[in-house]
This record gives sequence, C-alpha cells and structure tokens, in this order.
Amino acid sequence: MAVTGKIGEVEIKCHRHLAFELFKHKPHDTSVIDPERIEACHLVSGEWGVPGAVILWDYYHDEKKETAKEIIEEIDDELHKIVFKVIRDILEVYNSLSFIFTTKDVGDKKFVIWTIEFEKANPSIPDPTSYMDVVCGIVGNMDSHFLK
Repeated sequence: MAVTGKIGEVEIKCHRHLAFELFKHKPHDTSVIDPERIEACHLVSGEWGVPGAVILWDYYHDEKKETAKEIIEEIDDELHKIVFKVIRDILEVYNSLSFIFTTKDVGDKKFVIWTIEFEKANPSIPDPTSYMDVVCGIVGNMDSHFLK
C-alpha cells in the first residue's frame, strides 16, 4: 500500500516554466546549479523530457554519496507535473518510491511542490522525508541560479 509522504513547497521568484523545463529537459544541469547535492545526472536510455526515459542520479544524501535510477513515468505540460519513479538503489529500503514535481501559483506567489509516494519494505523503516530536504534544496539553489 503506497503512502503519500510529506509535501515540500518551495516559493520561487523565477518563472515556474524555468523550473519545469529544468527538471523535464535538463536535469543534468542540476549538478552545475547545486554541486553540493548533485554530483551528476545521466541519461541511461530514452530521451530527455519524454516518459520512459531512464535517468541515473549521483547525489549526496545525509552527507553520503548515493545513486538512484529513475524512470520518467509521467509528464503533464499543462499541469507542470513530472513523476520520477525510482527503479533501483533506494528500493533496497522501500518497495516503491516516486518523486512528483509540480508547480503552482497562489496569488502573486509561485511555488514548486515535491510529493513523495512510497511503500516501506517493513514498518521499522523511516519515512523518506530526508529526501525532501535534497529535492527542496535543489529548487532553492535553482531559483538563485536563474535570478542571477
């Protein structure tokens, strides 16, 4: 049974489409924007910005280098939504894990929203909330990068 984890919202000053386009077509640029969190992002198969593409991330989590292989499961251009389904590595702890990226406007404010959907391998495993720190941190640095 999948659980929807904590939602992380980051207010941004840059245009929402810039954030969406970064994670859709150029996630490899996150290693330039936030090298303290992302060491590299490689396209394993498929095409950037197309559902079915497989991406390999080398990143830092809790001060340790980790890797995760993800498949882009869904992209909705109208809703600015991307679903990244983890298919390797973190799944040693979770039966399933997906990161859902969306954007929204609230009045004159703009937000990037990350949602984590997961299923624990067993009840003693902690919720993957520390991964929210990673993805929200990337968004904060992305916003600063685009505003330069």
